[in-house]
Amino acid sequence: MAQPQGLLYSKEHEWANVEGDVATIGITDYAQGSLGDIVFVELPKVGARVDQGGNVGVVESVKAVSDLFTPLGGEVLEVNGTLEDDPSLVNREPFAGGWMFKVKVSSLDAQRANLLDAAAYEKLVAESEH
Repeated sequence: MAQPQGLLYSKEHEWANVEGDVATIGITDYAQGSLGDIVFVELPKVGARVDQGGNVGVVESVKAVSDLFTPLGGEVLEVNGTLEDDPSLVNREPFAGGWMFKVKVSSLDAQRANLLDAAAYEKLVAESEH
């Protein structure tokens, strides 16, 4: 699958859509496909300060339990409460309704250097599939 352009990606398969100093964060289509049917999502608390690359929650599927990392650090502004009742939304819409949380990003330019654009992320996924 072609990755949506304009997003930032982590090597741990999370994405971030940055608008101003707020980033909406979720897991990629590759990540949700690798996990299988998602049955539970534990998200960070609103108001929590999170560090780039830090463990901020858990994604549980029928196959595995995986840590959720944040591609960008800052203050958690909002979590997607819909996922509490319908965690499988992450499987159906990983880049839309299945977003996980929003962060007010601190020092975006410094953090951006640690992330990938869509083309670099597609290359990473292609290499991991071989």
